[in-house]
Amino acid sequence: MEKYNREEFEEVIVDIGRVTKVVKGGRRFRFTALVIVGNRKGLVGVGYGKAKEVPDAIRKAVDDAFKNIVEVKTKGSTIAHDVEVKYNASRILLKPASEGTGVIAGGSTRPIVELAGIKDILTKSLGSNNSANVVRATIKALTMLKG
Repeated sequence: MEKYNREEFEEVIVDIGRVTKVVKGGRRFRFTALVIVGNRKGLVGVGYGKAKEVPDAIRKAVDDAFKNIVEVKTKGSTIAHDVEVKYNASRILLKPASEGTGVIAGGSTRPIVELAGIKDILTKSLGSNNSANVVRATIKALTMLKG
């Protein structure tokens, strides 16, 4: 397992959710956090954390993201070819774009491609818009890219 200098990486919180467990005495609340880390130079990771308090969930998610860092192959400021990936009910389509186009992405796809260091890309999210599944589909698509 590689060690990364955490100062080089940026963190983006994609989603914070409140989960409820109903017990005899009432409701117990816990929090989940979905976090993306990236250095804008081709390394990006996604992490998921759960805890009784939000800051703890975020910290756990960041730690998990550093364990799941992947390298993204780029061709200049964009990607080399089209790629479409399905993860559960979410589908994501990534297309290379000409220089100067910018990042055309919505929802939870945008922070991933930005933190991966891609400057020109066209994306489309199809199917389910569950942020956890869209993020995982995007990461899966970026790992399938050939340099």
